[in-house]
Amino acid sequence: MTTNKSHDTVQIDVDLVTRLIANQFPDWKNLPITPVALGGWDNRTFHLGDTMMVRLPSAEHYGAAVDKEPTWLPRIAPYLPLAIPTPLAKGRPGSEYPWHWSVYGWLDGENATIDSIDDLNRFAIALADFLAALQRIDTRGAPRATRRSLRGGSLSIYDAQTREALDRLQGDIDTDAATAIWNEALQAPFSAKRIWYHGDVGAGNLLVQHGELAAVIDFSGLAVGDPACDMAIAWTLLTAISRGAFRSALSVDDAIWARGRGWALWKAMIVLARLTETNAVEAGSAQVAVDELLNDYRNRCPPAKSSVSSRAIGEGGQG
Repeated sequence: MTTNKSHDTVQIDVDLVTRLIANQFPDWKNLPITPVALGGWDNRTFHLGDTMMVRLPSAEHYGAAVDKEPTWLPRIAPYLPLAIPTPLAKGRPGSEYPWHWSVYGWLDGENATIDSIDDLNRFAIALADFLAALQRIDTRGAPRATRRSLRGGSLSIYDAQTREALDRLQGDIDTDAATAIWNEALQAPFSAKRIWYHGDVGAGNLLVQHGELAAVIDFSGLAVGDPACDMAIAWTLLTAISRGAFRSALSVDDAIWARGRGWALWKAMIVLARLTETNAVEAGSAQVAVDELLNDYRNRCPPAKSSVSSRAIGEGGQG
């Protein structure tokens, strides 16, 4: 096992996972282990037989979900309209791998893409229904977003990073419009009580079967706070019409929508600024998202009639 000092990561491969399973869960030691094609950055994911998966945090600070998910996923699952991962076992740290790790039930499906989805409007409404159900769940005892949370807190912690990306992208994008989006997001107030948010509603965490949204995975960011971060998918996957369907179904107010646009812009711009020369695929996806954000901002979606925060709190959210 080797350690990447620059990212505090551990080299995780099939041989390591095979040894961990054999040592800690010998009943499963004869099951085949293969990497998942898109295993993620925060965690490395492997098939374990036909019905399970193994997930190992790639660095220490990604390990909080190993405790959070087994505690909370079984509690929230009955209230959600789509499948979510089922925790099966928790692996121990040791000499070969220094952090806790997890075994989950496998969920069938392919990552959401424009090509894998039959009807993007129907997909958007199904996702909105899922998020609305999540937001209605009682939050007593739930993990809370903190000032330094990656999601669910204030966008202001990324202000310097975003301004740097704006400087680097001068001449490549409409930085005047991007700056206006960012400033508006920072100024949009969040005064409602905290509610549940997923924290990483990206296409890679949405599973599609037979053209329909079937499951939502990777709840490592799950907590209670500002749900605006879950709106970013509206610009990173959806198009203008389906984005409107998503917003209408979720009844998102102007402030949350503006902050959600800010979350999407922050992520897309830092990827575009950093990876244009080194990762054309990721940079290309980020460019598409930036273009979608800028076009949508210029066209300005009509405001919704009610607030997602008011709706969620009124239906059972606890502050």
